[in-house]
Amino acid sequence: MSLFHTLLPALMIGAMVAPGGAAPAAAQSADPALLQAEREAMTNLAWMDGSWRGEAVTTAPDGPHRVTQTERIGPLLGGTIKLIEGKALRADGSTGFNAFGVVSYDPAGKRYTLHSYAQGHAGDFVLTPTATGYVWEIPLGAMTIRYTATLTDGVWNEVGDRVTANQPPQRFFEMNLKRLGDSAWPGEGAQAR
Repeated sequence: MSLFHTLLPALMIGAMVAPGGAAPAAAQSADPALLQAEREAMTNLAWMDGSWRGEAVTTAPDGPHRVTQTERIGPLLGGTIKLIEGKALRADGSTGFNAFGVVSYDPAGKRYTLHSYAQGHAGDFVLTPTATGYVWEIPLGAMTIRYTATLTDGVWNEVGDRVTANQPPQRFFEMNLKRLGDSAWPGEGAQAR
């Protein structure tokens, strides 16, 4: 799947709990300037919003695997985060891959984070918007998995490469999606009261 197509094992999740289980008072009030900075940062990725569909190919030791890749993407929490669900459909219509992600922006650290769930794994990864798309990476010791996305003439192209020092990148994934239109997901259906 685009942003999460190949998550590998050895990803760890940490959690922090406030002493005594009480949330700090600051966590219970909104900072308008902080929220505005998050919303503004998300405009760099607004092109992703909507429903997308196209072909994706993953190269495995037994050869290429082709699927129909779908993505549905939209803002939540007043536009301060972006939710992404990707689903790969096999030729028979069954789901071959399904993943979910949340993109957020930290104004203090001036960085985007992709928190993704796929294939029984979860992790947090730095996502860097570019003039034509974004790049995100999964560091795995001596190797890095790098995904590079570009939007050109309405086509979302994303490639996945294995990157190892002193060797050319090895391409293992590519998708080309066209935007089908707007999506009411995830905002529609939320409780009004």
